[in-house]
Amino acid sequence: MNAAAIAALSRAGVAVEVVAQTGSTNADLLARASTLAAPLLLIAEHQSAGRGRAGRSWLSSPEGSLTFSLAWRFDGGPQALLGLPLAVGVALADTLGTLGQQVQLKWPNDVLKDGDKLAGILIETQSAPGGGTWCVIGIGLNLLMPDEMEAQLGRSAAGMPWLARMDRDALMAALLDGLADCLREFTARGFAAFSARWNLRHAWQGETVVLLDGGVVRHEGRAAGVDDSGRLLLDTDEGRITVMAGDVSLRVKA
Repeated sequence: MNAAAIAALSRAGVAVEVVAQTGSTNADLLARASTLAAPLLLIAEHQSAGRGRAGRSWLSSPEGSLTFSLAWRFDGGPQALLGLPLAVGVALADTLGTLGQQVQLKWPNDVLKDGDKLAGILIETQSAPGGGTWCVIGIGLNLLMPDEMEAQLGRSAAGMPWLARMDRDALMAALLDGLADCLREFTARGFAAFSARWNLRHAWQGETVVLLDGGVVRHEGRAAGVDDSGRLLLDTDEGRITVMAGDVSLRVKA
């Protein structure tokens, strides 16, 4: 990929860097956050130590994946970022939809295609010098899913072969534009501006699910979407409860 071409194709006005290989684009941008003066998109052709939620590994391949992180500064502290991972999911889904690829969303931060994971989102924060918060939004998007990678994962995963044939610079520019629009709207209106769109794409709406914490079932109920703060709505035998995103795993009940 070519950084200058992506910046030229994008209307976001965000600086772009491309590196051949790194451990983690999120870690790289977090290390640079104290010196950043403006938003920055960092793309890795190959990422050797990608991370998902709770330190889980994110496997990728140079020819079959897009791995990138966007550093964006927000005024205020982390509390103002409630629901941001879900809003980013909406932005990815909307952008992919404009490219003819329909996807669903799984709470709190996964993009699914035909029930399998297509993309993951990892958001990390760091205090900005002089106030505010630098937010680093890491995204791994599968384009191709070869059998050997599925074997490594130990589960099925989704790909989008049509997008793999698309010009990578144009695809990356479209994703950047969608993310920048999302972050500006989130700054102005919070997650409430996204909740209805998220619920329209909710993969498990109406399904009976369990919430696991450290392998232990904490809640069970019928998934009823999210509220305007990004909390999961769960209809249980005792009534409706709300669940904040944390290090919990959501599964459809077998």
